[in-house]
Amino acid sequence: MLLGLIGKANVGKSTFFNSATDLNVQCGNYPFTTISANMGVTYARVECVCREFSVQDSPIHSLCIDGVRFIPIKLMDIAGLIPGASKGKGLGNKFLDDARQADALIHVVDAAASTDAEGRPVTPGTGDPAFDMQFVEEELDRWVASVLGREWGKLVRESSNQSIKLEHAISARLSGLSINDTQIVSTIGELGLSVGNAAEWSEQDLLKFCERLRAKSKPIVIAANKADLPSAGIGLSNIRHMRENAIACSSELELLLRRATRLKMIEYLPGDSSFKINEAATISTQQRHALHRANTFLVEYGSTGVQKIINKAIFDLLKLIVVYPVEDEIKLTDRRGNVLPDAHLLPASSTPIDLAEKIHADLAKGFMYAIDARSKMRLGADYKLKNNDVVKIVSATSSRR
Repeated sequence: MLLGLIGKANVGKSTFFNSATDLNVQCGNYPFTTISANMGVTYARVECVCREFSVQDSPIHSLCIDGVRFIPIKLMDIAGLIPGASKGKGLGNKFLDDARQADALIHVVDAAASTDAEGRPVTPGTGDPAFDMQFVEEELDRWVASVLGREWGKLVRESSNQSIKLEHAISARLSGLSINDTQIVSTIGELGLSVGNAAEWSEQDLLKFCERLRAKSKPIVIAANKADLPSAGIGLSNIRHMRENAIACSSELELLLRRATRLKMIEYLPGDSSFKINEAATISTQQRHALHRANTFLVEYGSTGVQKIINKAIFDLLKLIVVYPVEDEIKLTDRRGNVLPDAHLLPASSTPIDLAEKIHADLAKGFMYAIDARSKMRLGADYKLKNNDVVKIVSATSSRR
């Protein structure tokens, strides 16, 4: 699973990346600080089933802290975008080539309106975050349209000669974007377009088609960053006018809280609505002032927004569920005795075979049935997994692993 951070230059993407991954990439108040994509690991946060089963878990590939499970996800910080990127301006081609790899995108917007369209600092409040939101997504859509448009005539001719269905030809051309035939067919229907007269689609028809297709294959959540700054009020209002589900966030304050946690100044988990100061820690007046700022933001918004945005991308946009595989459905352990060792993120329509395949290809090949750890009932190959299912996979090949 891969989430991509997109946005124009100098909106705080690298700070968001650092706060979400605890890595330390270069940050700066000037355009193109990020030249190539940075890769890191962030986490989806969920309530772990360990409390339901009253067990002390021992996760291996994820974390569980006081009943809160953190499941790893790859996060990519992509170079900033400027108007004209779809035509190769700035780092446009590199940006778009990186963005296509992501399963979902987090669009970081400067809610403080402190930068112009090319990411140069301006007087806070004088920028236009609404324009920034629009042009970034338009550049993505125009890039998809340009990829498809270059061979549109050829694709239509192949389709009309019945050598290949139009949706197959389009998905092959856009294979790097993980777009499937079902998405293409449904998009054509939604827009009232016709496969039969695809040769007559106008340039605007093709662009609208690509806009809708991109929204399905690369869903976007808006991170209204720098919401803690005084000038963010109007900018945040404008952003939410365009996208009601935009999430106010302060990646700078999240980074501050994570670093204070590492220094044992506070007790805090990513996504918490509050933190507890360690009174035994040595904290300077300046540091207490910074923590006060963070607390004020948490009281107003309920969190720094960073974890909320990651969770929204995973669970609302991609509609994934969490499933816990075990080898002993009674003790909830793997063969080494680790309790609830793993938590996997899977599409909502997944079956036990999908889970088996994610664990090991051989396990899926020899799949016989699964067992629900709660009911102890057998589950067939066509069973639709539910969120928080705890499942044992029984396979003819499991003994060989």
